[in-house]
Amino acid sequence: MNSTNAIEAALKGLGVCCAVGNTVLHTFLVPDHLEEMFYIGLLFAVGSAIMLVVAVALVIVKRPLTAWLTGTLVSLGMIVGFVLSRTVGLPGGYYEPGWESPYGPLSLLVEGLFVFAFLAWLGDRAAHGVAPKLPYRADHEPVSVGPGVSKPR
Repeated sequence: MNSTNAIEAALKGLGVCCAVGNTVLHTFLVPDHLEEMFYIGLLFAVGSAIMLVVAVALVIVKRPLTAWLTGTLVSLGMIVGFVLSRTVGLPGGYYEPGWESPYGPLSLLVEGLFVFAFLAWLGDRAAHGVAPKLPYRADHEPVSVGPGVSKPR
């Protein structure tokens, strides 16, 4: 295994651990939040499910760019939701005082580390001249070049 593969494997491993950690933390909080503010609990459940799929995809997919992007968007969304819920509040009058230790800080840690791992993975790929590619099917879908005209990529 060369250094590029080792770095990629380490970053994917970190991404998988963070995605699984995110899933566990938020799944644990779902029941309480469903009672307190239903849509928050629902968002936690959906986010947990998506991050579980992201973790699996990072392990099994050859071109994991979509998994990385999805996990990064969900992680950033959760970070923004956390900050908003403790500052200006969220719709429905949802406001959380404090950090809700240990879940709040741990969630921010795994979400931030996931984003960091993605950026490092992207930077490593660019540094070695390997452009991230979309999944296989996206490479072969027709691209519209004008009204009613399309050509394969």
